[in-house]
Amino acid sequence: MENMVTITIDGIEKKYPKGITFEQIAQEYATQYEDGIALVIENGKIRELIKTAEKDCTLSFLTLRDSAGHKAYVRTATMLLVKTLYDVVGRENITKFKVEFAIGPGYYCSYQGKEALSDELITKLNAHMKELVEKNIPITKKSYPIDEAKALFKQFNMPDKEKLFKYRRSSFVNVYKMDDCYDYYYGYMLPSTGYIPYFEVTAYHQGIMLVLPDKEEPKVLTSVEPREQLFETLLHSSEWGVKMGIDTVGDLNDQICAGNANELVLVQEALQERRIGEIAMDIVKRGNVKFVMIAGPSSSGKTSFSHRLSIQLRTCGLTPHPIAVDDYFVEREKTPRDENGDYNFECLEAIDIEQFNHDMKELLEGKTVELPHFNFKTGHREYKGNYKKLGPDDILVIEGIHGLNDKMSYALPAESKYKIYISALTSLNIDEHNRIPTTDGRLLRRMVRDARTRGASAKRTIEMWPSVRRGEEENIFPYQESADAMFNSVLIYELAVLKQFAEPLLYSISPEDAEYHEAKRLLKFLEYFLGMSSESLPNNSIVREFVGGSCFHV
Repeated sequence: MENMVTITIDGIEKKYPKGITFEQIAQEYATQYEDGIALVIENGKIRELIKTAEKDCTLSFLTLRDSAGHKAYVRTATMLLVKTLYDVVGRENITKFKVEFAIGPGYYCSYQGKEALSDELITKLNAHMKELVEKNIPITKKSYPIDEAKALFKQFNMPDKEKLFKYRRSSFVNVYKMDDCYDYYYGYMLPSTGYIPYFEVTAYHQGIMLVLPDKEEPKVLTSVEPREQLFETLLHSSEWGVKMGIDTVGDLNDQICAGNANELVLVQEALQERRIGEIAMDIVKRGNVKFVMIAGPSSSGKTSFSHRLSIQLRTCGLTPHPIAVDDYFVEREKTPRDENGDYNFECLEAIDIEQFNHDMKELLEGKTVELPHFNFKTGHREYKGNYKKLGPDDILVIEGIHGLNDKMSYALPAESKYKIYISALTSLNIDEHNRIPTTDGRLLRRMVRDARTRGASAKRTIEMWPSVRRGEEENIFPYQESADAMFNSVLIYELAVLKQFAEPLLYSISPEDAEYHEAKRLLKFLEYFLGMSSESLPNNSIVREFVGGSCFHV
């Protein structure tokens, strides 16, 4: 029985030939997993289905509904689109193809080539992708010595990957192959094109939108809802990175190596300050704004932004007053609970909307109002003599998760409100085919801040992240397009700074923890970056809100 291995699945042992692929094993259990098996966990380690069983082990399965499985679907679909473009347009006729950013279920890709984008080309791309899916072309993986990998991608005119590997510590690089298409992807892949039956390619603005299922419904395609403000904000950030010569992580590493980090910081901070100044001027031009409502997802830098905006408003002759919507939480015993019985502080019903609107309306009418303070330790609202009365030049800067939802401020006239959506919208790519999800940057920000200010472990931050994301999906993202202005709080250099703070926290998570796989993924991600000191950051930088040293009370 030397050529057999014992594999335990769901507590049941079974003998298999040594060298059998995990895909072959998964096929036996396929009917038990409605969402489709994407990856396996072998003795606690995530493995691709193309891997083989070489020793006795315990196996479990990850589906397309799992985060790792969904990410593998997206990467594989991206390679399928790249292969299709090479086949339909011709590799030599493509000047550039870059996966830029996500808009809902769609992934926007910029394209430059001899054949212009047209309805005919889009039709050809969809048809050929379907052909490749039907052919079920295997996707193989081979480990190349770093110099061979760089030579391979130089041959295929992929300088972004050459540059990325220049800073890789490992001596080897895993390269994926789909027929005659070679590429590098950061993370796990599916074993063949037949695993990507759900997709649609559409024209979107000047580029291509690859529409894929959401992980909550991995077999359902939904259309991309127009989010023009978000799209323009993301596109502007991406274009600005190109103008600065920093399109990918390799470009950023080059700038750090060349000793240009300080200049990069100054330019990026100046760019943000200019944008904040533009928003302040727009508020002033409105003439009758009394309430600036700021909302955005977790770790967007809302607090630092509100302080900097207040300073800009002062330079325009206004007197800003900060108000936190959190001070209007209902009494703890009245707080709604979620499906697990825990307090749901992120739903609209957790806020005393009636009292908030009463107080704001009184202020708008020129009356004196005593504002509350919520004591999070006791779970009760307190009044400590914080009286406010709005004069002609006074303006309230209100920060809160529901700021863009008109139900939050239903009693206030629309013309008295100026709504701002802020988020950390990452525009930097690992390379042209590997984008950096916005959520990764925010998660790292929050992890570093939670450890510094709340004594929370990285394990706890990762554990809570899915719940945080659900709250954002329900309470923030549906209202982002209603904003009068959008602000991207990402600084192109920040991941190189966060790296030093995040890595020790991530290394503290052990293989026995449920959060280990995510920690390992983030550690691998951070390996692409050269570290950058935080010493030269201005003390009003949004990054200071997370790494410490801010001049604001954050």
